[in-house]
This record gives sequence, C-alpha cells and structure tokens, in this order.
Amino acid sequence: MQKNYLILLLLSTFYSCKKAASPPPLPQVNSFYKPVITPDDRKTLTPEEARTYHVNKTYQYEYRTGNPGNYEYNYDVKGINSRGDSVCGNINVQGKYGAGILTSDSVAEVEINTEWISYGKLKATDKQGNEYHLIVK
Repeated sequence: MQKNYLILLLLSTFYSCKKAASPPPLPQVNSFYKPVITPDDRKTLTPEEARTYHVNKTYQYEYRTGNPGNYEYNYDVKGINSRGDSVCGNINVQGKYGAGILTSDSVAEVEINTEWISYGKLKATDKQGNEYHLIVK
C-alpha cells in the first residue's frame, strides 16, 4: 500500500513539473526624460520640465527639473582645456553624465559630453576627442 502512494506521489510530481513560461515583458514607461543628455537640452525647457523647474541658491546648480531620483541639473562651469586655455560654459547633468557648451577666447562654441569625477569636478570631451577639466562655479 505504501508503494502505491509513493508511485502516485512521484507520478504527480513528474506531470506537474512543466517548464514555466517566461513572464511577459514589462510595459514601456512613457517618460519625458531622455536616456542621454545632449548639448541642446540646456537651451530650452519642455512643458513637462517647466512644471518641475526648481531653483535653490543653497546648492551650486543653476536650476533643476524632474522628480526625486530622476533630476536633471543645470550648472555653470569653468576650467581648462588640454592646452591650458581657460574655458567656461553651461551644462546639463543627469546622474553621472551630462552635456553642454563651452566657450573660450580661441574657440566660439564647443559641444561637450561630461562625466563627474569628484564632488564639483567634471571631465569633459568634445567631438574631436579634446579633453577639458571643469569645476562647477
């Protein structure tokens, strides 16, 4: 009698162990946040960004937009290029990376991509591969 229960248990376990179907893909969340910041982002505010526009003079950013955990900050920056020339400009940053525009005496405007390297310090590169060391004003 005990063998019959054991056989039934094994058979029911065998037939009930089907390969589980993979879960359906998660729906895409519509958001006004761009996955990558571009230099043009600093020129205009979208209506969605304007609703979350915030200025706080305690911090170094000029303004921020977005919601907690997904802010985009705007900074005025200054620094030097690889030749030692002074540069200044304005950038937008979201998380660790950003983009913006730099100006100097020798060049009118240069589009850059930035990356935080320390508190208030950024490393930037332009499309030609030139490197810039920047600090937040």
